[in-house]
Amino acid sequence: MHNGAMATKPNVFLVGMMGSGKTTIGRQLAALLHFDFHDTDQIVEERAGADIAWIFDREGEDGFRDREQLAIDEVTAMTDVVVATGGGAVLRDLNRQRLRARGTVVYLSAPPALILERTRRDRHRPLLKVEDVEQRIATLSQQRESLYRAAAHVVVATDRRPARAIAASVAQRVAALARPRAETARP
Repeated sequence: MHNGAMATKPNVFLVGMMGSGKTTIGRQLAALLHFDFHDTDQIVEERAGADIAWIFDREGEDGFRDREQLAIDEVTAMTDVVVATGGGAVLRDLNRQRLRARGTVVYLSAPPALILERTRRDRHRPLLKVEDVEQRIATLSQQRESLYRAAAHVVVATDRRPARAIAASVAQRVAALARPRAETARP
């Protein structure tokens, strides 16, 4: 008889601030787990035929969030996936509910100083097109922290370790979460 835990490996959904490493670590994690990788921002851009900055300019943040919600609904219904969500995906309660119900949510936590360092030269982030980027990052981090934690099953601090090492840590934490459920299901 095979172990049921292996047959029901959970999807993994990454949440966290922009620049926390969701896409980079997500790709590594997907390779480790032999899952498909999806990035909701990339899905939104492909479907719109335009980048996120254009969507924000034309439709505002609400228009972008509507598109993001559709992408999250679709991709979280798949199996054997690692999904990097946009930094603001947790702002909508329905997104948080779907993420938690359809897989293991991992909050990749990064301090504002590291996020600033990682996003400093990125001109494609509409929420950072402000005069005081450092203050904007600090404010967004503070506003979203409780939402990330509420959505997450696991919190993993991203730091200066290589993405592969952080992905391995995430894989271990996700596997540890799955084990107790499999063991309690045994007769």
